[in-house]
Amino acid sequence: MENSTKIVFVLQGLNGAMPNKHTYFVVALLVYLFTILVNLTLIVTIILEKTLHEPMFIFLCGLCVNDIIGACTFYPKILVDLLSYLRVTSYIACLSQIFLLYSYSFVEFTTLTVMAYDRYIAICKPLNYHSIVTPRKVIQLLIFTWLLTLCETSIGMGLLVRLPLCGFNIDKLYCTVWAVVKLSCVDTTINNIYGTILSFFHVSQVVLIMISYINVVRASVRSQEGRNKFMQTCLPHLISLTNFTVSIIFDVMYARYGPTTRLLALRNFMSLEYLVVPPILNPLIYGLKMNQIRRRIFRICNKKVHVIK
Repeated sequence: MENSTKIVFVLQGLNGAMPNKHTYFVVALLVYLFTILVNLTLIVTIILEKTLHEPMFIFLCGLCVNDIIGACTFYPKILVDLLSYLRVTSYIACLSQIFLLYSYSFVEFTTLTVMAYDRYIAICKPLNYHSIVTPRKVIQLLIFTWLLTLCETSIGMGLLVRLPLCGFNIDKLYCTVWAVVKLSCVDTTINNIYGTILSFFHVSQVVLIMISYINVVRASVRSQEGRNKFMQTCLPHLISLTNFTVSIIFDVMYARYGPTTRLLALRNFMSLEYLVVPPILNPLIYGLKMNQIRRRIFRICNKKVHVIK
């Protein structure tokens, strides 16, 4: 696009009077810091404790790393905007935010799919688990997750940057592909088709996860040990998946088909939920539900207290 470095987008999601903007700033900052803290705590715990160097916890560690990336992509800009009179962003900054936020979303979906595959093998085929989910397979799945995301996002960005723009007002708190596509002066059928393909692909991932867990539930109810394993490792995963999937579907559907001139507070909430809640919810529900992680965190904290004394 010509003169792309001179393009400035106006983010209209925070339009209107905000008498308590400093309160919102403090709350957002505290949530941001807490998000980083709880995810780092889980990552450090998994790294330090060799007994947690198992596929399930390695995938969980990857999920926490992705949540930190998502938080660091979203919060700094929104914190600046809360204290600013003009909420604007450059063309390059907007595209960078889109790339990182969509990468966060795609990695989240794919990681949850991989974790469902891991739990399916662990519970439905326990005798073959270590021969199927080998360290090499774990590395391959992690690499596949990030490479797939890179391909998905790069193609979308390539289709986006080719569009000439006739407007510069984005009716959200942050940049999204659909918000920028709506500003285009030309036909965007290709962009819409690619977006539909991605939507169907990730919906198919959700379907695969649900099929896996139907089999997991069937296998779990056969024994008390299976039920305990499901409650400890699978239930947190289902909570995380449900929250992330429902919130992102609502955000996408509302952005495309919902009213744009009213219910600003509802639109803001729906666009923020999948960026704010999962990065906090994931480490909390996994840390609270999984005995292995909970014991290791308490052990590490106790060691630090003894060292200080």
